[in-house]
Amino acid sequence: MSILTDPQKAAFATSHPAWTLHEETITRTFTFEDFAEAIGFVTRVGVAAERVFHHPDIDIRWNTVTLTLTSHDVGGLTERDVELAARIDSFVD
Repeated sequence: MSILTDPQKAAFATSHPAWTLHEETITRTFTFEDFAEAIGFVTRVGVAAERVFHHPDIDIRWNTVTLTLTSHDVGGLTERDVELAARIDSFVD
């Protein structure tokens, strides 16, 4: 799996403006009605991540969930990251 090129990263950032691109990571924060809804979302993310064996960093703060994606094994953003981000977007958008 190869690291995305700068043009590929820019294309992702343009097509997924809710995600923040920072060097070799992408991050998005989601806000929900309450803790239970946030945990339900995290469960959906966990199932999707496990299916593709690619797991985001997850920070949960009551009704706010922040996800960060990168491919640690290759040291940067890959197709796995942007594909999982797009799948996660489908849960809320």
